Amino acid sequence: MVMSSIQQLRTLLSLAPAEARFVELYGSQPGALSAQRQRYAGLLDCFQSQFPELAAVHGVRLFSTPGRTEVGGNHTDHNAGRVLAAAVNRDVLAAASSTRDGLVTICSEGYPPLQVDTRSLGMVDGERGTTPSLVRGVCARLQQLGYPLGGFAACMTSSIPTGAGLSSSAAFEVQVITILEHLLQLEPIDPLTKAQIARFAENEYFGKPCGLMDQTTCAVGGFVTIDFQDFQHPVVHKVDYDFASSGYAMVIVETGGSHADLTEDYASVQQEMRNVARALGGQVLRPFSREQVVENMGALKSAVNERAVLRALHFFADNQRVIDQVQALEAGCFPRFLELVNASGASSWMLLQNGYSPRCPTNQGITLAQAATREWAERRPGSALPAAWRVHGGGFAGTIQAFIPQQELEDYIEFMEGIFGAGACYPVLIRTLGSTPVF
Repeated sequence: MVMSSIQQLRTLLSLAPAEARFVELYGSQPGALSAQRQRYAGLLDCFQSQFPELAAVHGVRLFSTPGRTEVGGNHTDHNAGRVLAAAVNRDVLAAASSTRDGLVTICSEGYPPLQVDTRSLGMVDGERGTTPSLVRGVCARLQQLGYPLGGFAACMTSSIPTGAGLSSSAAFEVQVITILEHLLQLEPIDPLTKAQIARFAENEYFGKPCGLMDQTTCAVGGFVTIDFQDFQHPVVHKVDYDFASSGYAMVIVETGGSHADLTEDYASVQQEMRNVARALGGQVLRPFSREQVVENMGALKSAVNERAVLRALHFFADNQRVIDQVQALEAGCFPRFLELVNASGASSWMLLQNGYSPRCPTNQGITLAQAATREWAERRPGSALPAAWRVHGGGFAGTIQAFIPQQELEDYIEFMEGIFGAGACYPVLIRTLGSTPVF
């Protein structure tokens, strides 16, 4: 492990190797290089201010873990289906140094400092649902797996917007694991194991019953497809596709609305799909087929309900679409991939029905954003390039995802922010690298 002084890192930020690294992590858009240099310099200032003795004596390393976006397989994972996700060029960035006191101390921009003692990793009363519980859970699981533990001090900053469905919490969890892995010189931890450790922390210590998609994508990077047919041993495949060569930007559009009261809506999707599976004689939909649902529609709508049948049809169609999307990307056929994105968006809208909550039928930000994107796409003068859009993540409120030709990106953002307000659009690129040391 090579530690550098603050001054060495400041010098490195102005050199060619840093420029190449920034392009790898954040892309080559105008202004990206200078913005990242400024951001990294600010983080080093923070570390020097918060931990002057460590900066002077032990040096520091820089780490980056990307956020993630779901690309295919909307609400398929909980019925043992497939998903397609991708790491993005917005990240949690950390400056960190090891300590000898066994304490993990983290100062994150915009949040109060936290401290966790790695020598006391039992669950703490009142800590559930807090950021310290995630750190404690990560350390507890590493200890259970036989890794030696120690402390570190870090300053962190994040460019992942909260509430946009880009998994800032998963990125933070994986970031803590990567810092411990490298600062303590642990045996290398493969990305799937990192994801499983992070999920343990979120499930057991934080108290959120999340799956494995978010953490896996943050750890692996690039386009990632995950098959959950065996929940205990999901199959992870990194898709070989260079998104930067596509000529497109991905845009996350924040449509407003709160996720606070949507637990019932999210639960109903999983429950209704599984109720159809039980009516067919199983526990989840994956072992069955779309044809079996179609052949038994009459009995299923009576045994369960009509919406559940529609949601089951969505599951089988979107599960297959993930396979087709991967094939299109690996064959370099991006227009076909965009067709499948649109088909997934239409299926979520019409069959899955997670564009809005049925308990608040007049609040339809997601469906309005999809309709507005379609109107924009159909009215472009003379454009030969297609666009694509879909529900992003859980749905019912929140965000959509759109793939927009780079040369038309500013026009799209202007149009959408005229509807949803300034700052509603987050352009992102697909980042090939997962959680990693930077310098």
